[in-house]
Amino acid sequence: MTPGELRAFCLSFNAAVEDFPFGPQTSVFKVLGRMFALTHLDARPLTVNLKCDPEDAIRLRGEHEGLIVPGWHMNKRHWNTVTVDGGLPDRLVRELIEDSYDLVVAGLPRAERLRLDRP
Repeated sequence: MTPGELRAFCLSFNAAVEDFPFGPQTSVFKVLGRMFALTHLDARPLTVNLKCDPEDAIRLRGEHEGLIVPGWHMNKRHWNTVTVDGGLPDRLVRELIEDSYDLVVAGLPRAERLRLDRP
């Protein structure tokens, strides 16, 4: 997955926006003010921090050692850092991004979830 593809996929979700609260080089993708992905699009290797169910996070780290690791500068229980530029199938990366978005949306008030068509 290229940086452009990563950005486009993150922005394809309902109400998703790109923000730069940590400086111009760090893209933070949010839904209704809550972060679901964080990346430095010019970094090599290209990685993205994604929210993850704690049990899934541990499983994924074991299955994809070195490519999925505890979230850098994040709560290690709930966030993974995923290397997205070649080692993992793009389909898996897309699923992990969507799962992150869904976890964040699930934590929103019901009225906001309904507005996003994600009850």
